[in-house]
Amino acid sequence: MGNSLHYVSEHISYIATESTWIESKAIQQLQTTANLPDMVSVVGMPDLHPGRGYPIGAAFFSSSRFYPALVGNDIGCGMSLFQTDIKKSKLNLDKLEKQLTEMADHAPLSWLNEYVPEHMKYHDFMASLSSIGGGNHFAEFQVIDEIVDSELFAQSGLNKQQLLLLVHSGSRGLGQSILRQHVEQHNHSGLDEQSNEAKHYLQAHQDALYFAELNRQLIGLRMLQQVKATGELSLDINHNSVESCCINGINGWLHRKGATPSDRGFVIIPGSRGDYSYLVSPKTSEVSLNSLAHGAGRKWMRTECKGRLSHRYTPLQLSRTTLGSRVICANKQLIYEEAPQSYKSIVTVIDSMIDIGIIQVIARLKPIVTYKTSGDC
Repeated sequence: MGNSLHYVSEHISYIATESTWIESKAIQQLQTTANLPDMVSVVGMPDLHPGRGYPIGAAFFSSSRFYPALVGNDIGCGMSLFQTDIKKSKLNLDKLEKQLTEMADHAPLSWLNEYVPEHMKYHDFMASLSSIGGGNHFAEFQVIDEIVDSELFAQSGLNKQQLLLLVHSGSRGLGQSILRQHVEQHNHSGLDEQSNEAKHYLQAHQDALYFAELNRQLIGLRMLQQVKATGELSLDINHNSVESCCINGINGWLHRKGATPSDRGFVIIPGSRGDYSYLVSPKTSEVSLNSLAHGAGRKWMRTECKGRLSHRYTPLQLSRTTLGSRVICANKQLIYEEAPQSYKSIVTVIDSMIDIGIIQVIARLKPIVTYKTSGDC
């Protein structure tokens, strides 16, 4: 076990190297969460940062009671990786950018009627399916920049000669409505696992997980159609959820809020929009509550980004990155909020997890074009 595991108390820890930026407010929020009734242990990931009352980039384990407020409003938010048939050698970046710029944020109803499964066509949030949403959600074409472990890479089934498509999105308004309903009825107190309310929440939670996974698949399909390509889903992982499990011999509930499961096979951990992403092989560990970081993690609050950056960069300058990739984001506020400078270094996040032995890096992926919003919504 490396030096990256820090104990705040017996039941509170976080993973970070000396060079990983961890805000004191995020540690305070970890402590607040640890004090909730029936909470057994909490672990902050290296991308830990403050949220609205509870930290993001953390896993929380409780017994006999669970907390929907810890899962948050985007139940099922996660990552899907598609292997595309676009050859790296034939890539025309200008053409790819132009095609994606012409894509609307929301699919036409006729498209949804053609591709949405029959049983979802009358869903209250059907119109949101195949839309990415705001915040840190994105869809990004990437190339495999470096293979670190060729044996594990062969197992991944990915093709280094072709582009990949990474989609980060969730349950859109559905997760929001589930959380709002819960908070209106129960405030932030958790649910007794034996109660009818717990049963109802878990059913709604399951529906939101399905919605989020379907949403990412439809985003992938629409993006690939837009650039006249095809692709196959290679992996899909949720990072906002709650599930029953046994940790250190205790039966309980594992909440992940911006934390990637380490017990589901290979996962992808993205950097900011101007940084690399990493394909990794996780190693399950109860020390990290069987969880990993879900990205680079914010360094600055959204409200301060434009003030810090607008005198140095125009939105047009922020649509080009130091790695030579391009960002499609017609929302001028969002392009500042999501600037690479507002995120931690993905390298320190990855190094922290390597140090305590919970991941093995398989490959490094480089962004080509990142789609945030065309500004039509």
